[in-house]
Amino acid sequence: MSEMPPSPPSLADLRREIDDIDAEVHRLLMQRGEIIDRLIAVKQTQEVGSAFRPAREADMMRRLVQRHHGILPLDTVESIWRVIIATFTYVQAPFSVHADLSLGESAMRDSARFHFGFTVPFVSHFSAAAAVEAVAHSKGDLALVSATSGRTPWWIELEAAGAPKIIARLPFVERADHPAALPVFVVSRVADSAMVTEVETWSVRVSGWNAEVARALSPLAEIVAVPDTAIDGAALLVSIPGDSGFEPIKAALIAAGASLRSSALVGSHAKRYTVPPNGVPRR
Repeated sequence: MSEMPPSPPSLADLRREIDDIDAEVHRLLMQRGEIIDRLIAVKQTQEVGSAFRPAREADMMRRLVQRHHGILPLDTVESIWRVIIATFTYVQAPFSVHADLSLGESAMRDSARFHFGFTVPFVSHFSAAAAVEAVAHSKGDLALVSATSGRTPWWIELEAAGAPKIIARLPFVERADHPAALPVFVVSRVADSAMVTEVETWSVRVSGWNAEVARALSPLAEIVAVPDTAIDGAALLVSIPGDSGFEPIKAALIAAGASLRSSALVGSHAKRYTVPPNGVPRR
């Protein structure tokens, strides 16, 4: 006589399994906190400003997407990890997030809360320049400003030696219907060893800027442009692949009839990591 198949687990059994997992997750988070305590003692992070490490965080989020599967939505698991990472970063060395709300409050606030949670203080500003200035006078705060548009050339303030720089572009993971999809630059001071240089950002001032010149540059770079009345031209924030260098941009400007007045490297960040509609991640 064949054996009867085993009975399926009861609801009570499954709920006990969930409770055990919840307890283990909490235990691991506390264990992570104990390691952070030791990290603070070793690095003396509390004395040197923000512990934000964009290169490490971008890599962590890429690996999270690559290994994720199952019914838990990627939006949820990404938001959980962002809160964990940002909160433990804040514990290492408290910092504030200064957000430029001049181009719209709700999307910028959503981005800040999604990426940094509610423990990190949120400070509103009504211009990108004000947010950057606040960071320039802090030990380790972060500024969030639009990565795709601007009303003033706020990035000029990043040109000087010792000034804050663009250190990241959010979201680290891009996909359709992302709950915090607003493209945002993070501006701050971090150690050179923490920077990721897959994409360089340049402050460029040109005369003779027009639609034809913009079309000539569009295959080579992402550009934010605002009028620069002082030189009858434009101030540009140019994002280019770090392995390309600035020379192709300079050559394209000149070939299109524009004059390069000045250029300065004002930061760098990780490449976009995009999840296509079919859910298979790719670079």
